[in-house]
Amino acid sequence: MTVQRKVLEYILDNGEITTLFQPIFDISNHTILGYEALSRGPKNSPLEMPNKLFAVAHEHGLISELELLCRSKAIENFVKLALQGKLFLNVSPKILLDPCHPKGETLHLIEQFGLAANRVVIEVTEQEKVDDGFLLLKTIAHYRELGFTIAIDDLGAGYSGLKQWSELQPNYVKIDRYFIDYCDQSEVKKEFLKSISVLARATNTSVIAEGIERPEELALVEGLGIKNVQGFLLEKPSQQPSYDFRSEQIQALTLKEKDQFDQSMAIGLLNLTQAQIGSETRCKDAHKLFEQDKSIISIAVLNQQSQPVGLLHKDQLTEVFAAPYGHALYDKRPVTALMDKHPLVVDENQKLDTVSQQITEQDFDIRRHIVITRNNKYLGLAPLRDILKHITEEKIRHAQHANPLTMLPGNVAINETIEQRLRSKDKFSLAYIDLNHFKQFNDLYGYASGDSVIKLLADVTVQACANSANFVGHIGGDDFMVVFDQTDAVAICNTIIEQFEQQSRVFFTPEHINNKGYWATNREGEKQFVPLLTLSIGLVEPDLQQCKNSHQVAALATDAKKEAKRYRHSYLFICKRRRPAPAVVRLTTSKRAI
Repeated sequence: MTVQRKVLEYILDNGEITTLFQPIFDISNHTILGYEALSRGPKNSPLEMPNKLFAVAHEHGLISELELLCRSKAIENFVKLALQGKLFLNVSPKILLDPCHPKGETLHLIEQFGLAANRVVIEVTEQEKVDDGFLLLKTIAHYRELGFTIAIDDLGAGYSGLKQWSELQPNYVKIDRYFIDYCDQSEVKKEFLKSISVLARATNTSVIAEGIERPEELALVEGLGIKNVQGFLLEKPSQQPSYDFRSEQIQALTLKEKDQFDQSMAIGLLNLTQAQIGSETRCKDAHKLFEQDKSIISIAVLNQQSQPVGLLHKDQLTEVFAAPYGHALYDKRPVTALMDKHPLVVDENQKLDTVSQQITEQDFDIRRHIVITRNNKYLGLAPLRDILKHITEEKIRHAQHANPLTMLPGNVAINETIEQRLRSKDKFSLAYIDLNHFKQFNDLYGYASGDSVIKLLADVTVQACANSANFVGHIGGDDFMVVFDQTDAVAICNTIIEQFEQQSRVFFTPEHINNKGYWATNREGEKQFVPLLTLSIGLVEPDLQQCKNSHQVAALATDAKKEAKRYRHSYLFICKRRRPAPAVVRLTTSKRAI
């Protein structure tokens, strides 16, 4: 008997399976949808990792026993931890169809541990080929009849793809990690995700993007309206997972610069406080409200928890009452009979770009409203026309002040960002970043290479700031500024220096890299040795009481940058001075005073 067989039998005989849980986050509502259960063998054993564990079980014909053990442990631990939301269980289609696999065990387990069937999601992986499609459909239908929810796992990685989606009609579709990995840099992956999003809305299927590891990936899927995500960026699998959103996870969602432009793009700023009605309200009473206030064209319908369940439109109600017997048929019926049961409902903090994409993809009538919530409770309405108009105006305004080379916010936005923090007395730091020896490099290697270096510095800076709520601006030329709202400024500045020095080497010839520089002619026509490109960064933390405007803060940072430029190598100068330099008073004497 092999060592692996002995370990496997030990696991099965002693129930030595550890269950890890990875949260699936609903990023639009800042809640946890549920948890995927992931099984592990004994620590430091040859079968600790799931791929090896399940492969050995397949090899020795013990996969059915192993899956049942993993399922039992997952349900038991999920209940013990009192986790909220849904439990996602991975189930192999071949196991479901195996005549030797005991039937009814999952139902027996949830009854044993006191877990409702509608809280369990059966994840059918798409990576295994199933010969008997009809029998699989029959098996899935049986699970549905018992109250379980169905998900397709690893969509796009396997054999049947959209055919399986069409036949199984799952409640959830989990997109394979391959299509998430660096999706922000692949047009093919972007188009695939867009298509899946549109199809999911058309089929009333919820999409889950798994394997999110980079802020850019999260930003892209969020922009496509995919609200359910899981991945290491938000939380790794563990035996003690989060019960709700932690500050680190919310911070991971704050991907864009925290500036005035970005804040003005939150949907909540367009909210109109408007009357609402309960779901039990009769149609004739709602009609009276429309008649009393001619300006109202839509009214939100709420349940007893003040959550929106629909939107009643004046024109639809008027049309029904204008028809023969309209009043007789609908006067005493509740508004739920006529309301739009699927209005667009968004949280007040959702970005207008995301809302706009949802509006256009769902082909909403431009005359309609959307419903805005705060903590899942009704807040108000926003006209679609106002949303699209505001987006257009903000985009134009942003573009007018952006640097044309890097498209980063320019001087106007930088000043506004600093002024905003001075007004609100929010503590911040300011870094002034400048390239050293850039003119000589530009003269030797050409303007195209010079532009590429500037864009590299922009990309490196934005990337270094991606996980923090920082604002990155481009003053012009090779000068940048970063406004830090947290205490990680020094670490990020050092990362910028390290990454730039490493990545900028591609612009030099091997000879110049080996010599750590090159000979060039200065303004006086003299030959001088020029080091490779380096960075000077001046970092200041202005005194919010002493600094009255953005110009004083910028002057502080400029002085700090000048100190950093005294060094021939890259240098971060942390300035201790926090207030404006005292004004120089020039004293003169007059003849009359003598």
